[in-house]
Amino acid sequence: MATQVDHMAPSLGRTELVLLMAGLIALQALAVDGMLPALDEIAEGFNVQEANRRQLVVGLFLLCVGAGSLLPGLMADRYGRKIVLMVTLVFYAITSFACAVVPTFDMLLLARGLQGLAAAGLTVLPAAIIRDQFEGDAMARMLSLVFAVFITVPVVAPAVGQVVMQVADWRWIFIGLSILAVVMMVWAGSRLPETLHPEFRQPFRPRVLARNMFIAATARSSVGYVLGVGLVIGTMFGYVNCAQQLIGEHFGMGDMFPYAFGATAATMAVASIVNSRIVERFGARRVSHTGLLIFIAVSALQVWVAHSSHGNQIEWFLPLMACNLALVGFLGANFGSIAMQPFAEIAGAASSIQIFIRMVMGSLIGIWVGQAYDGTAGPLSYALLIAAVLALGLVLFSERGRLFRRLYARPPEPVQGIR
Repeated sequence: MATQVDHMAPSLGRTELVLLMAGLIALQALAVDGMLPALDEIAEGFNVQEANRRQLVVGLFLLCVGAGSLLPGLMADRYGRKIVLMVTLVFYAITSFACAVVPTFDMLLLARGLQGLAAAGLTVLPAAIIRDQFEGDAMARMLSLVFAVFITVPVVAPAVGQVVMQVADWRWIFIGLSILAVVMMVWAGSRLPETLHPEFRQPFRPRVLARNMFIAATARSSVGYVLGVGLVIGTMFGYVNCAQQLIGEHFGMGDMFPYAFGATAATMAVASIVNSRIVERFGARRVSHTGLLIFIAVSALQVWVAHSSHGNQIEWFLPLMACNLALVGFLGANFGSIAMQPFAEIAGAASSIQIFIRMVMGSLIGIWVGQAYDGTAGPLSYALLIAAVLALGLVLFSERGRLFRRLYARPPEPVQGIR
């Protein structure tokens, strides 16, 4: 099995590629997790009375990330990865600054939606750039390394947001995001070569685009993984949406919330690093299928705890939630790699439609879980279990009823786009 396509300019090595791609995706994570400690202050500043409505600052952003994911990949398949990335970073910097200067809560939600549309490109393009260079389990390893670096952001972002608010108000969080986008623009502009293979450049015709998107969205070998990870990510978004209320208020952590949240998120970073070291040895399918089965067991225990005498004890909730998040570290990158494997020629379109599906699906589930928050961990625990069981069924569909396979001889038959 080929593991790397020799197209990357020699000036950009693997380590710098991982750091650059992780930094791009991290701009999305910072826009989510960096805001969590500020939700109370934002609600108070704009006189938002309904407690759960403040969650929309996060939920709407994530929904727009998903909704905006269709276009960047299509543009990148036609015009190249780098130029689309540069435009995306400019848009992100402008919309981040807009979030900092809005006068009303409704205008903040509008600006957050636009920021989410900008962040969509930062979510789509790294997967396509990596797919240009790697395939098979090597691609899964690279995505795991990117995910491992990227996932450290939720560990520190809430604390960073809280530190910013100790010396300034919440608007400076968005100003900081705008500045970081400019820094990433300079880095990518000076160091990242164009990775799109000239022979894979797609014509920008509606029929071609629609057909390629349809091909990427309906291939049986990938659709179960796309929908499955969308379900699991949706429950994680639900956790993020209600985390401040659940941990800070229900479990009484107060000002310690950023550190408790960061501690659970840290397990994802550790798991992603471990995954990057074992995935080429054991295979993305074996690792992720095992992780999904364990996720189901842990989620079932979450449901039991939520309805037991331990339901109000943080000592039970945090370790179990940390386990769930760690298992996501063995699912996200591997599921994404398996789903992208057949689409070398239309990697941009495939990345766009797959991220669109899982982000829209995940954000809607996340909003629903967050709005279902009732002052307990019950709704979240049920969501975790139901999503994991449904994800298993979808994976079985894509794998034709067989788990733990490893394609030693060859990857799935490549799927070609039309021109």
